[in-house]
Amino acid sequence: MSVVVSGLQRAYDEVRQYSLALAEPLSAEDQGVQSMPDASPTKWHLAHTTWFFETVVLRPHARAYRSFDDRYAYLFNSYYEALGPRHARPQRGVLTRPGLQEVQAYRRHVDEAISALLASADDETLAIVEPLITLGLHHEQQHQELILTDILHAFSCNPLLPAYRARPTDASRKPIESLPLEWLRQPGGIVEIGHDGNGFCFDNEGPRHEYLLRPFEMANRLVTCGEYAAFIADGGYARPEFWLSDGWSMVQREGWTAPIYWMRADDAGQGNWRVFGLSGVHALDPDAPVSNLSFYEAAAYAEWAGARLPTEFEWEAAFGAPGIEQMMGHVWQWTRSSYDPYPGFRPLPGVAAEYNGKFMVGQQVLRGGSIATPPGHTRSTYRNFFPPAARWQFTGVRLVRDY
Repeated sequence: MSVVVSGLQRAYDEVRQYSLALAEPLSAEDQGVQSMPDASPTKWHLAHTTWFFETVVLRPHARAYRSFDDRYAYLFNSYYEALGPRHARPQRGVLTRPGLQEVQAYRRHVDEAISALLASADDETLAIVEPLITLGLHHEQQHQELILTDILHAFSCNPLLPAYRARPTDASRKPIESLPLEWLRQPGGIVEIGHDGNGFCFDNEGPRHEYLLRPFEMANRLVTCGEYAAFIADGGYARPEFWLSDGWSMVQREGWTAPIYWMRADDAGQGNWRVFGLSGVHALDPDAPVSNLSFYEAAAYAEWAGARLPTEFEWEAAFGAPGIEQMMGHVWQWTRSSYDPYPGFRPLPGVAAEYNGKFMVGQQVLRGGSIATPPGHTRSTYRNFFPPAARWQFTGVRLVRDY
């Protein structure tokens, strides 16, 4: 087995096992629930990522492959119009069949077929399937993050407020110490934006191009829960002057008064805040980065704070600058940039053409990576995107100012 094949097989095994490890704390009932149309059951994520390898890699390129169940092509297609009709996204939670054990068997069936394909592939076939398998692994890592964010939302709808995982004990948990807020000047000028071609990237990260930035100041750290609590205490959710028009309409329509997973510590509503997270309900940590905000909430806070959200180009240009902390691994950071194609953008060929490009409307770009982002899945050019009202993801705020 060549070095390329052995490395690809090792990466495949690691990613596929990590998905199962994320699902392991969940019961079969947990893995079948869908709490809202934008979320999907864990079981569906496990099956859909398997469907991707079956559809994009095995069916076109493994001559001896036999499908596990032809009906799964309809059940587990997500949004690929070129591949035919599919089960409606808002109704994924009604798929009690196939059961969890069948989905796990489906994963094993496809995993064995991928291993057989890699073991027998000649150089020409390997050159074709290697980038497709690599894309499939990064696709599965995206769904690994969704497994966590979607089950957190589902558990938040349960009156028992169950914890996905136990919180570390006081002896092992390191307290978060907030850095003093500093404004660090960035020179602007002509900067290079986009992926440089070394290693994997999604098609929306290129082509690399020049962009002209005005000088700006970026906060050295993320906005904290304590700072956001001060915005709430100052009537932030009741003062329309801070909100974009669509955001203010959302506040009024949905009755937002705080981030989605914040709750008062007493029934009278006058006590300290508590926060629901993957480890259950705990007292708000004022030094922790604020999370699970919509773009509208992030923009309103920035207006209240006398600052603004960065553009994605400012964020990327400042990445790695001296003194700027918490760029990755805490929360995805909303930017003021619409999710648009870079100059000269062309989608991937074949089925993967529908992966990113068709979503380039009505979305905001986020940068960085969160506590739920799998190891090795972040980079400075990664362009995450969500509609501005979305707040069930681990999304937060970094501020910038003009000077």
